[in-house]
Amino acid sequence: MAGTKLVIGASGFLGSHVTKQLIAAGEDDVRVLIRTTSSTRGIDGLPVQVHYGDIFDTGALRAAMAGCDVVYYCVVDARPWLRDPAPMWRTNVDGLRNVLDVAVGAGLHRFVFTSSIGTIGLAADGLADEDTAHNWLDKGGAYIRSRVEAEQMVLRYSAEKGLPAVAMCVANTYGPGDFLPTPHGGMLAAAVAGRLPFYIDGYDAEVVGIEDAARAMILAAERGRTGERYIVSERFMSTREIHEIGCAAVGVAPPKFGVPIRVMSAAGYLSEGVARLRGKDTMLTPLNIRLMHIMSPMDHSKAVRELDWHPQPTSEAIVAAAHFFRDRRQRAAQGAR
Repeated sequence: MAGTKLVIGASGFLGSHVTKQLIAAGEDDVRVLIRTTSSTRGIDGLPVQVHYGDIFDTGALRAAMAGCDVVYYCVVDARPWLRDPAPMWRTNVDGLRNVLDVAVGAGLHRFVFTSSIGTIGLAADGLADEDTAHNWLDKGGAYIRSRVEAEQMVLRYSAEKGLPAVAMCVANTYGPGDFLPTPHGGMLAAAVAGRLPFYIDGYDAEVVGIEDAARAMILAAERGRTGERYIVSERFMSTREIHEIGCAAVGVAPPKFGVPIRVMSAAGYLSEGVARLRGKDTMLTPLNIRLMHIMSPMDHSKAVRELDWHPQPTSEAIVAAAHFFRDRRQRAAQGAR
């Protein structure tokens, strides 16, 4: 699709892959909007026009969107463990609202929003899909509330203000280039380094390869229906299987012992209490553990049918991620010598 493309949040895992795929597809007018403090490891060397600013900088947003036909919005604060959720809400909701206000007047062909499978409801039986109404806000904490509010806001702007938006409900992503890494990627990185003594028994999640997720975003700009949401997930997989696949790829023994998720939840209460006394955040909280096993398996056939999206087995992306983590660790060790 000819025209100028803008990726907001191109320094992140998904945003960097969207940017790479746009360039690989021959797009010759690609812009990125990143903060001056953002790492550019994922997009270094790409022929893109860099705009500096953040999602609260209205002037920078207007300059970056000027003349664009598609905006890919890949910004999210995914830290459900925060004791104070205000910064997360500010990014996920308030910052997004500022972006949408600018996007409405930008004359876009499509605004592709990175949402979350956390906005999909729990199915009583069978598979959940885009029509499964959300029904677990009381269990999801501030992070899920912020994601549901963000997606609903995007769809309101589409219905009421004419923004040509689509919402992409993206699952846990795996693959190369997870520099930060993501929380689930960090667990895989620890496993393939032989530093994860156990797996969490009962931690099952929807997963997708990062390159397939990026491809779905680009297809949504070309074929997605305005005002619609699409599940971007390839399959439901246990963390034990994920770690076994990754460890086998690099010749490392996988974690041998399973810790029941209810035990992890109990540990989360203790960890949260200690963190509160110390005035610090911890990722081991009851809420974070709850989010590891609350979701229903999902049906992604709408994305296949309407976007012509055909994801590869996520096992292939897990193998690629394992090699990425191993090679990065080896380079770091060599550099320290």
